[in-house]
Amino acid sequence: MPYWKDITGTRFGRLVATEFTGRTSTKKAKWLCRCDCGGFCVARTDRLTAGKVQSCGCLKIFVCHRTHGEGGSRRSAEYQSWCGMLERCRNPSHHKYRDYGGRGITVCDRWLSYENFLADMGRRPTPKHSIDRIDNNGGYSPENCRWATLDIQSRNRRNNRLLTYAGETLCVADWERRAGLPTNVLLGRLNMGWPIERALTAPVRGKSCA
Repeated sequence: MPYWKDITGTRFGRLVATEFTGRTSTKKAKWLCRCDCGGFCVARTDRLTAGKVQSCGCLKIFVCHRTHGEGGSRRSAEYQSWCGMLERCRNPSHHKYRDYGGRGITVCDRWLSYENFLADMGRRPTPKHSIDRIDNNGGYSPENCRWATLDIQSRNRRNNRLLTYAGETLCVADWERRAGLPTNVLLGRLNMGWPIERALTAPVRGKSCA
């Protein structure tokens, strides 16, 4: 039996406690909570039960719109990336959970706090950047994450293996780009047992390859 009170599923204002995350240095129990706005936060049991924490911070934003500015918006792109990361790894009902939490992809304890996540990652460089794991089989942590464009991320997919042809080694995405093939055509051909040369040079139905 746990020596802390299980408050899983209990509502506190806009928050619902979803998961015990450990104890503070003073032995206070901490909980990951989901907010009605879709955000997350980590809060101590005593602060939740005392009504001192009732949202992920969105209530403060509603009261003071200036907190939407540089320095900590709960509706920023970075905050949405943080929420999506937690959802994929910790919510079994999420449509992408099978490819993340379901296969062991985790979020490090430090990043259960949005403030820590933002401090480590910083603002994304451009709207075309999103969070990317350097080791696709590793978890979300400062050492394994970066802001990257879709082009870079496409080279980092689990199914994007390396191919050697005519003395040159490239990933599937780069070979497809080189041969003028649509995405996933080359991989599909290889999975059907086509030789690499034929898979790269055969024209797509209704289209001639450059």
